[in-house]
Amino acid sequence: MNSHYNKKLKPFASELRNNSTFGEIILWSKVLRVKQMLGYQFNRQFAMKIDELNIIVDFICRKLKLIIEIEGYSHNFKYEEDKIRDEKLLKYGYCVLRVTEHEVKYN
Repeated sequence: MNSHYNKKLKPFASELRNNSTFGEIILWSKVLRVKQMLGYQFNRQFAMKIDELNIIVDFICRKLKLIIEIEGYSHNFKYEEDKIRDEKLLKYGYCVLRVTEHEVKYN
């Protein structure tokens, strides 16, 4: 299975992991880490190359082809960019679930 991994973005992905948002920390530590989600393995800040796009997704389960994106304030200004990313990911069979930072914190 092609995971579309992009090792060129690894340093930036590591930096993002070290500077995770509060919502990302909650979701990772309480739900996704160490196969807590029904035994499925998730990776965080996963670097990908999809067509000409170099992207880093917040969380991915490669086996399920499921991507979870935590949307903070900055996503209020990235609607078109996110839409293009989602369409490209869908083209390769990935399902993108977008959850707001608020939903993670309070639900």
